Amino acid sequence: MTIEYHDIKPWGRSFDEYVRMFSLTPADLKRKIMGCGDGPASFNAELTERGGNITSVDPVYHFSVDQIRQRICETYDDVIGQTRKNQDKFIWQEIGSVEELGRIRMSAMAKFLEDFPAGMIQKRYIPDALPSLPFGDKEFDLALCSHLLFLYTDNLSLEFHLRSLEELCRVSNEVRIFPLLDVNANRSLYVDHVIDFLKTGKRNVTEVKVPYEFQKGGNTMLKIY
Repeated sequence: MTIEYHDIKPWGRSFDEYVRMFSLTPADLKRKIMGCGDGPASFNAELTERGGNITSVDPVYHFSVDQIRQRICETYDDVIGQTRKNQDKFIWQEIGSVEELGRIRMSAMAKFLEDFPAGMIQKRYIPDALPSLPFGDKEFDLALCSHLLFLYTDNLSLEFHLRSLEELCRVSNEVRIFPLLDVNANRSLYVDHVIDFLKTGKRNVTEVKVPYEFQKGGNTMLKIY
């Protein structure tokens, strides 16, 4: 079977997953970081607890905490249902079952929901979206984009990807994108086009193996200087 999402899903991952998805070192975690498309991930909340400097950007932040909670509940049934029918696309080692996946994701998103009201007041959560960001040139040391670009190849055009990556490179000194697969665990058709485009713009682009793999073959990120 195939996984098919008709829109971008609010589905959050944890601090530990971010660290492994993006190979974040202790030095990286001390940098001024932007998480783009973070949605209800707990990375912002958990890094803030550790004294980090993190700003998350996502259009879902336009909604109230109760509205986001409702959207998460609606998303849960769709994502878990489709994952259960497509278990062959994932590696069930660290996460042992579809049920455990649901618990892990809901735990991360609960941390986000608890932190969200204070984070909005502190302007750690910014309601905005690619391909245009409300920041100055090189405002951040490191931009992270998790499970948005490339993953939603069927939903977002190549032009959207190119404009978004240009914008991420404008606002940050370094950009990391994970994963390079679409929702069906196939390497996105956009990856090579994007790499060629960025290299034409004289940017240093490398595909880097990371210590994380849940989608089969999803163990590399794109690193852009």
